[in-house]
Amino acid sequence: MGAAGRDFHNFNTYFRDNANYEVVAFTATQIPNIESRKYPASLAGKLYPNGISIFPEKDLPELIRKYDVEQVVLAYSDLSHVDVMHKASLVNACGADFRLMGSNQTALKSKVPVIAICAVRTGAGKSQTTRAIASMLRASGKRVVAIRHPMPYGDLEKQAVQRFATYADLDKNDCTIEEREEYEPHIDKGIIVYAGVDYEKILRQAEKEADVILWDGGNNDTPFYVPDLHIVVADPHRAEHTRLYYPGETNIRMADVVIINKVDTANPKDVDFVKDIVAQLNPKAKILTAASPLTVDDPKMIKGKRVLVIEDGPTVTHGGMKFGAGFIAAQKAGAKEIIDPRPYAVNSIKETFEKYKHLEKVLPAMGYGNHQVKDLQDTINAAKCDVVVSGTPIDLNRVIKANKPIIRVRYELQVLGEPTLEDIVKGVKL
Repeated sequence: MGAAGRDFHNFNTYFRDNANYEVVAFTATQIPNIESRKYPASLAGKLYPNGISIFPEKDLPELIRKYDVEQVVLAYSDLSHVDVMHKASLVNACGADFRLMGSNQTALKSKVPVIAICAVRTGAGKSQTTRAIASMLRASGKRVVAIRHPMPYGDLEKQAVQRFATYADLDKNDCTIEEREEYEPHIDKGIIVYAGVDYEKILRQAEKEADVILWDGGNNDTPFYVPDLHIVVADPHRAEHTRLYYPGETNIRMADVVIINKVDTANPKDVDFVKDIVAQLNPKAKILTAASPLTVDDPKMIKGKRVLVIEDGPTVTHGGMKFGAGFIAAQKAGAKEIIDPRPYAVNSIKETFEKYKHLEKVLPAMGYGNHQVKDLQDTINAAKCDVVVSGTPIDLNRVIKANKPIIRVRYELQVLGEPTLEDIVKGVKL
């Protein structure tokens, strides 16, 4: 059971050449247009000359009966503990075992040091933490390569190993908006990024041009590589989630360092609550606090205006946030009104709002494929507002043609107090 990421990795590292198992199917959820495809034979290995079919997760009970399935492996992230057990109950009711795999079976060992940056929930601040560490290491003369959690939403065979060093690489690989949100900020800072499907091959290629590898995690998943330093970012805006989501709690329990981010905009009581949870779950972890100060390209364009706010898609969809950096920045810049985007939503964007009913005042930057990018563009252009405030990490003008100005909001990590991030990294043998 997966979402085109952890599922493929667990298969590649444990099941691919394992004759003790026959993998009869993948199921897919969270990501559009993944199901009804095949995991190709070229990636599936010699035991699967015809590849492996991918089905929608809703077909799971039927698949268990059809293929006489004995074991179901849950292999995707950002699920509440309650949702995990609902899925386990369904699988058990169908007669099969339910399995969660640990890092001893799935984490690969690198020949060069690895710093892993993971999180309790998606949207906690992994990306700016990764960028801060990358800049720090490069300033000390280290060659740094970031390996990003998988987002292979296109041709899996072609995407087995992907290397991104320029904007042209993004265009060449037909990257979705979500992929661009993760890759562009690294490229802007001169960091090479790898991603794809086969993370053993990706690792071996990246090792050739890196003194240090940064594992840039996705959602709240655990690292694909054995880390020399495991940093986990927590979000006090979702304080209780620190212990209520899978595998975010696993990350907290594994962490060497926990960074409580966004303390500049969070309730101090929620920050203390997260500290208490971390101390209970992992007393050995060092705890740092950090801010994510916002900068707006042209705040005068926002003051007194009717504003449409666009936010990072995963953060406000399956991440569960009602708003993000764009909404906060629009308020601080004195927007006259932040409009409700739902009346203007079309096609797949309208379906997104129907699925994620907590969203009222922000438009998620959905863009899984050209049709959805067009739906996003049409929604923006139909909205009755003066200006768009974009809290996504990318320049939306690169992928859409808007009929109104788009003002970018940027944010970087700022660790507060001691120990500093530099102190933490210097304590690791790199």
